[in-house]
Amino acid sequence: MSRPVTMSRQTRVNFLVFAAVFASAVTTALSGIYFMFFAVGRGALDVLIARSDWENLHLIGGLLMTVVAVVHFVIHWKWVRTTARRVFRSIRTRQGSFSGGAKQNIVIDVVVAVSFLVAALTGIYFLFVGDGGYQGGRNLGWDPGFLFSRTTWDLLHTWSGVILIIAAVPHFYIHWGWIKKVTARFFLSILPQQPQPHVH
Repeated sequence: MSRPVTMSRQTRVNFLVFAAVFASAVTTALSGIYFMFFAVGRGALDVLIARSDWENLHLIGGLLMTVVAVVHFVIHWKWVRTTARRVFRSIRTRQGSFSGGAKQNIVIDVVVAVSFLVAALTGIYFLFVGDGGYQGGRNLGWDPGFLFSRTTWDLLHTWSGVILIIAAVPHFYIHWGWIKKVTARFFLSILPQQPQPHVH
């Protein structure tokens, strides 16, 4: 008889955080693509669902992704701190201490982190300032011109989102082995487990 499939608490938490990030990221990306191609100006098209529903999906998905990404960052803070120290040490001493694959992974992680940060901050700007109904903003009817013009905020939000989607693809591919293994293990672990026979 096969042994029951178990999963450590830490691995389970990591998987649930990943699943939440993935679901919210897909929701935010699809709704963002809708705004890029089907909601230009005032001539928005209703694709599958109404524009207002796309706005709500983008808002909820973006907020959820922001919260869960912060949790993800906190969980992996030790790795981030250790890796950052190694990177700065290798730059200072000019002696490489990373393999080619590790360097690629770090570069992709940095691109994901920076593009996500810009997308999140600009999204928060639109949440509280609004811009005529685009992307679920509160539409207060004024543009405070905080740091940038509204157009610049919009461009930053749009293109940081595009870069984030592009960078997320190789990030997902690099971690595909872990994702496939842990996903299977998670669902097997929640299935009813047959008790182990007592060995006399």
